[in-house]
Amino acid sequence: MAPDDPRLSDLVSRRKFIATTGAAGAAAIAGCSSGGDGDDGDDGDDATTAAPDTEAPADTETGDSETESDEDSSESAAEPGSLTADGSSTVYPITNLASSLWNGNPPADDEEYWGPHQYGIETDEKLADYWAGLYGFEPTGERSVPPFQVQVALSHSGTGVEGVINERVDIGDASSTAESILGEGAEELDDIVDHVVGVDGQPVVVSREIYEAGVEQLTGEELKAIYMKEITNWSELGGPDKEIYAIGRAEDSGTDTAFRANLYGDPEAPIEPDTRKGQNQQVATLVEQNDNAIAYIALAFVEPDGATPPVALELDGTVYEYGKNLGAKEYPLNRDLHCYTWEGTDRRESAFINMILSDFGQQYFVEPNNYFKLPEERREEERAKLADQV
Repeated sequence: MAPDDPRLSDLVSRRKFIATTGAAGAAAIAGCSSGGDGDDGDDGDDATTAAPDTEAPADTETGDSETESDEDSSESAAEPGSLTADGSSTVYPITNLASSLWNGNPPADDEEYWGPHQYGIETDEKLADYWAGLYGFEPTGERSVPPFQVQVALSHSGTGVEGVINERVDIGDASSTAESILGEGAEELDDIVDHVVGVDGQPVVVSREIYEAGVEQLTGEELKAIYMKEITNWSELGGPDKEIYAIGRAEDSGTDTAFRANLYGDPEAPIEPDTRKGQNQQVATLVEQNDNAIAYIALAFVEPDGATPPVALELDGTVYEYGKNLGAKEYPLNRDLHCYTWEGTDRRESAFINMILSDFGQQYFVEPNNYFKLPEERREEERAKLADQV
């Protein structure tokens, strides 16, 4: 999404509109937020939300314990509203899996889904009861009844960041930075809190037929040329005599912004994919359905022995391979995975994000999706952004 996109330049006035029109107005704007997928007209409406519709609270706490009264804090802890998230299809596998377990509130003796003792957590409380309790919420003691529900919707990074600013949702999932989405000088950046929850190595995949024909490695310059329409046939790269079908992500997706920023040095670089798709799932499906495709995609959607095999990339003299060194800091296509909050981070948001940042969360929500866990030092930096525990 370009920084001068008229949708983003009008965010403040739209926030005022939502505040006066309520949830119906927010839903109407949400329906118009996602960007198009390009010339094939698929707008990605096939996956929008992963939880029942529950109205989000009109006002969100700031998480500033010094400015809250004890009375306000206890009322909020007793009757918290649902926590809502929306945004990147890259971050979605993390927050959606986290919300599923949170809402299930499994008991401590369920080692498949919780089992806190194996992670060094000394508690016999159910999952959501424990993490919410750190921030003053009363435990329910009931399975499938957390102290508050968590709902995660699926769209794009730009939609997620916009939704947080508009106060349509509490957490905005994004696979690129708010700066690259809003523009470096956007005044809204002063009120956004960036919570990094994992790292994506962003591999490049090709159709199984192309991989088996011998195209198993590309250089950075070759990859650039493919998406600039300077290389258009696989035979130019040692492959079969087939036109290259270059698939890109929607222009307001974090995956697309990060790809252009990291590979071309400019998030606005004018690349020319043959088609664009709004979600990683749609990209993976297109690669599977075609025998001449190439795509940049999130790690969670790679199938080394299946329909989306990754190719090695030689960049600045170093070969980066899936399963070996895509997590290296030097890999240019690495990007952080973000959960943004607005005007501080309240205790509901803090409880949920803290769970993801824990050893349990990194091992259960981040690593199984093939993303890279944050080192402990960095997780401590991220925890410092959360509300104070009680």
